[in-house]
Amino acid sequence: MISRHTSLNPTGQCTLVGAGPGDPELLTLKALKAIQAATVLLVDDLVSDDIVAYAKPGARIVHVGKRGGCKSTPQEFIEKMMIMAVREGENVVRLKGGDPFIFGRGGEEVEHLRAAGIEVQVINGITAGLAAVTSLGVPLTHRQHAHGVVFVTGHAKPGDAGTDWRALAETAFKAKLTLVIYMGVSGASRIQDELLAGLPASTPVAVIQNASMPTQRHITTTLGGLANAIDASGMASPSVIVVGDVISGVAAAAEFSAQSRVA
Repeated sequence: MISRHTSLNPTGQCTLVGAGPGDPELLTLKALKAIQAATVLLVDDLVSDDIVAYAKPGARIVHVGKRGGCKSTPQEFIEKMMIMAVREGENVVRLKGGDPFIFGRGGEEVEHLRAAGIEVQVINGITAGLAAVTSLGVPLTHRQHAHGVVFVTGHAKPGDAGTDWRALAETAFKAKLTLVIYMGVSGASRIQDELLAGLPASTPVAVIQNASMPTQRHITTTLGGLANAIDASGMASPSVIVVGDVISGVAAAAEFSAQSRVA
């Protein structure tokens, strides 16, 4: 017989927190409060040390790296740790780079937590694709050049055919869409070839590595020269590839910035 004072519900709580692209000043106030209140933080590789430093003294910090091409903590193990910690009464924060619901496996984790009877709160973060183009002084949408934006992954799940790049290219051309490609550097040559089936080779492209961080760097090129430009520059992950006419404004933004500094 269960006592009326016994609860079947977990005594702890869990929050998925978007840490943003890396710059700690781009954290939301809500994210900062959640980090400071956590007793256990499960931290992704792309979360900067400066952000983790906001955790309160005594909080348990567990690094659970998830990066393509690197040794990673199995997703199933991360989910089990989250559930166990909540059931032990901990205030758990799953701290993710960017936004939990944009290529952050947040949807998978919410499903598993809810299946275990655990209510989950999600706090959004600035996604790297947005921070990347903003740092170059150009928008993702523009009334003349881009009527919308598509966030897409360049890294398919094993056994998955992945994105239909040809169909996406045709749609992007007809609808004037900006393409923001995450995790696409390693497959840039294939992506380039497929996109050229529906987009002109002259389409402007930018590749931004380590968006918002002191180590950020970028290149601008065209779709026809994308793979060669990445090879020549040594651009590597984590990077986002942005394809579309909005990138044509990068040079003008850089020139204006240079003139302003001189003045």
